[in-house]
Amino acid sequence: MPHSKMPNDTDIFETLRQELRRGSLILAVLGQLKAEHYGYTLRKALAEAGVEIDEGALYPMLRRLESQGLLTSEWREEERRNKRFYTLSTEGRAVLDRLIAEWTGLNASVDAILRNKS
Repeated sequence: MPHSKMPNDTDIFETLRQELRRGSLILAVLGQLKAEHYGYTLRKALAEAGVEIDEGALYPMLRRLESQGLLTSEWREEERRNKRFYTLSTEGRAVLDRLIAEWTGLNASVDAILRNKS
């Protein structure tokens, strides 16, 4: 009978870390897009705030958020290059406000659980 390989602690941690980051990254991107950015400046602003995201994750996320109506974008020429600038839509601002309230409550609850010493 073949023995299936059990995932090691590193594999389990990495999987759970990615799940934890996924929703947090969306919230960070929406929050950063209260001000207009194009991809590079958005990645740079997020990194300066301690939130790293690679292009392979960022651009599909931006397209998805725009298709959901949360972002607007427009192409403009800057420094002799066409760049796509993103910002929150009116609906995106309303959703972000609701997500911030949800995040704040959930974060306080999880923090209380994690600090409980019993």
